[in-house]
Parts: sequence; structure tokens; C-alpha cells
Amino acid sequence: MSTNTLATTRRKIVGGALAAAVLPFAVRGKDGRDPTSQEPTDVKIRMTFNDLSMTATLYDNPSARDFASMLPRDLRIEDFGGNEKIVHLPRKLTEEGTGPFGNERPGDLCYFKPWGNLALFYDDYPWDGLIRLGRFDGGFEPLLVRGAYAVRIERI
Repeated sequence: MSTNTLATTRRKIVGGALAAAVLPFAVRGKDGRDPTSQEPTDVKIRMTFNDLSMTATLYDNPSARDFASMLPRDLRIEDFGGNEKIVHLPRKLTEEGTGPFGNERPGDLCYFKPWGNLALFYDDYPWDGLIRLGRFDGGFEPLLVRGAYAVRIERI
């Protein structure tokens, strides 16, 4: 292979790699989405455990979209402290564009960044280290049942 052909091939490879790295950011910038959005979407999920079911509406942020992309899942839900249940996810979610949020309240569906867990709140909580993924629709009473259970999480 000639030196000129080798240089052209190398430029194409490097150019393609750069385009692949930059393109997602360019597209994301054009879609007009706020990466820290707390706006509800039309994406809903159902969590079923201990013969109880509840639904949640996800927000329009990268972490919530990443979570929705991994569904359906069969996992385990368990008590944690006196204000939440947690679900250990099989992998960490993207933390792109996260930041503090206000109006924390029971019924929030969050992601705990340091441990990579879902945090499902049924009582007051502080936001530190959390990304809010969405809110439970129509109540969160199933979270009040103490214990650990198999949980099915799916998009509906």
C-alpha cells in the first residue's frame, strides 16, 4: 500500500471515529431536551410485587430514558430505612445532565447515583445523590408493605 493511500485510510478512520463521538452530542443539542428535565413524558412503567401493582410516569431526562431502555426486568425490591424501598439495578444508569431538584415528596421514583439503585420513596427524604426519574401515579401504598420481594418492572 502506498504512503498516500495509507494516509488517506488513516484520515478516514480518525474522521469516522471523531464523527461517531461528536454526532450524539450534536443531535442531543438539537432535540431541545433539557437534560435535568422534571417534565413528565408518555412513558409509563408498572412495578408488580407481592401481588400488588403500581404505575409511574417517567420524566424526560437521560437517566429516565436509560432506565426505560433496560425494561422489562425481574429484580428484587426491599426495605431501606424508614422512608423508602430500593431495587438493585443490573448496571448503573447514565448520570448525564443531573443536578439538584426541589419539591421532594413521597411518591418520587429516584435513582441513587452512588450505589446504582432505584429509590422508591413513601415518606419525606433529602435529595442528595439522587436523580428523580419520575413519580408514582395514583398513590404508592404498596411501598408501605414491609419485606423483600421479587419485583417485575415493565413498560406499559
